[in-house]
Amino acid sequence: MKIVLQNLTKAFPSRNKKSSEEVIAVNNFNFEIPDGKLIGLLGPSGCGKSTTLYMISGLQKPTSGRIFFGDDDVTELSTENRGIGLVFQNYALYPHMTVKQNILFPLQNLKGEDKLTKEQMLERAYQAAKLVQIDQLLDRKPSELSGGQQQRVAIARALVKMPRVLLLDEPLSNLDARLRLQTREEIRRIQQETKITTVFVTHDQEEAMSISDMIVVMKTGIVQQIGKPQDVYDDPANLFVAKFLGTPPINVFEGQVKGGKLYIGSDAVLELTNVADQPVTVGIRPEGFLLDDNGPLKCKPVNVEVMGRDVSVVSTHEASSNPFVRSIINADNKIDIGQEFVRYAIKPHKIFIFNKETEERIYFEVK
Repeated sequence: MKIVLQNLTKAFPSRNKKSSEEVIAVNNFNFEIPDGKLIGLLGPSGCGKSTTLYMISGLQKPTSGRIFFGDDDVTELSTENRGIGLVFQNYALYPHMTVKQNILFPLQNLKGEDKLTKEQMLERAYQAAKLVQIDQLLDRKPSELSGGQQQRVAIARALVKMPRVLLLDEPLSNLDARLRLQTREEIRRIQQETKITTVFVTHDQEEAMSISDMIVVMKTGIVQQIGKPQDVYDDPANLFVAKFLGTPPINVFEGQVKGGKLYIGSDAVLELTNVADQPVTVGIRPEGFLLDDNGPLKCKPVNVEVMGRDVSVVSTHEASSNPFVRSIINADNKIDIGQEFVRYAIKPHKIFIFNKETEERIYFEVK
């Protein structure tokens, strides 16, 4: 089931009684979610991603714009008639019911031609539980389950209705690191097996990039960039997207284009074409550094963090916007943090230039 969002906007009244200015939570969102894909809505708190999800679900009504499921305009349709499955951050399980009863609950409320026999409901509940691998836990209460198991019950309850669309609102936020990894892999497996169009809301960029077919990066209600996770990482549209994606985060410097050269501080790190002389903001991915005794970028080493296969060199630079510069290099390289400087060459496809004022990307070619 494809989902089409046309000029979707949501405005809330101002909390300031003296001001009539509205708060725009989502601003003119246009996107077509392909059938059977998992889409990640990604951004910091307050960016509008959950509001977008709630408008798709019908829990909130758009101020303007339309929502289509396939060819059906569902903008005015009630939540229960949209054919969605919704999973919240806090699981929202009934504590006095068993796992089986929790999963059965949505089916027991079906009416009319959708109403099922008891046998049909039990079969569906068992199949949903089996899909999320909790079919051995059907007689337990939620309090007897781990956080990851409770989240699986919530997903099974959403899937048991055989929804046209599955909506997940920060479903992993309450899990510890190991369970987050395991559960996100399960969500991806379930989505691929069911082929249900899925919208996944998260503020965790690693989470979104690891399981999404496409990601939508949002900021203050405005879509910043849409694309495949790796494409967005490799080709950010602006400084916000570049800074938001990546662990460790991108290194940001004050720079200058002058005479066909890109300067970071006093270091001329690249020769460029087609960029006018101007002050710029420079971003370099941590993996974009190459140790080179004759490299143009000089950083003062502070520490070396061993990560197994790689090491992270922590250093400083006078033009860095961050307290430290992090460069990831192969562990075979030896770094003496007692030396005055460590020199780097820069991989051209891992360095980005942004307009100083607008923070939009400036595209360049290397001589």
